[in-house]
Amino acid sequence: MESVLKVIKESIGNDTQIILTGEVDIYTSQSLKNELNEVVSYCQGDVYIDCKELSYIDSTGLGILVGALKEIRKNNKDIYISNIRENIRKLFIITGLDKLFKIAE
Repeated sequence: MESVLKVIKESIGNDTQIILTGEVDIYTSQSLKNELNEVVSYCQGDVYIDCKELSYIDSTGLGILVGALKEIRKNNKDIYISNIRENIRKLFIITGLDKLFKIAE
């Protein structure tokens, strides 16, 4: 079965909200990378990623998030991640990414 990822972007003032729905894996990660690169290139503020409907993310997806974070921090901006499901939260904790990203409850 093929993975599906839906990315919705919305500007809120200078900030950008991204809503992720579905799965981020080797098959869908390029789509996420393209969307994040676009947002990072034009966003004047912070990026808020809502993961309420994100059911799965693998190491490829985590690497893309880290790459986007490195780029946006060059401009003194940040990425905030919210509504993480328990399985994804555990992955962030195991990898130490919970200390790198600003994660909202």
